Amino acid sequence: MNPHLIFFISWLVPGLGHLLQKRKLKAAVFFAGILALLAMGILMKGKFYDTAVMHPLLLLGFLSDLGNGLLYFAVKFSGLAMGDIKNVTFHYGTAYLAAAGLLNYLVALNAFDIAKGRKP
Repeated sequence: MNPHLIFFISWLVPGLGHLLQKRKLKAAVFFAGILALLAMGILMKGKFYDTAVMHPLLLLGFLSDLGNGLLYFAVKFSGLAMGDIKNVTFHYGTAYLAAAGLLNYLVALNAFDIAKGRKP
């Protein structure tokens, strides 16, 4: 398959690029890990970054959240990651949500490298 398509598919659904390359265990671990980070971020009342204020650091936070692919849109439109700043774990939850997106970028890049033949 085309490595760029593998990257895009892996970005959309965490681990799917590895699954398409017959790496089932890696796909399951990556999907479960990113989903767990996302779930913990939601349970900690974290919030997705938005683009209402165009500050460079907030834009980086938004790009990291966008790394969750379809999970970002599913959570965003369901209203689960609205955040509660009064909650003690708000900042931790927000960091977990961003970390899930950044980790998914790395997973997609790993799938891309495997498809290119750079990794065994």
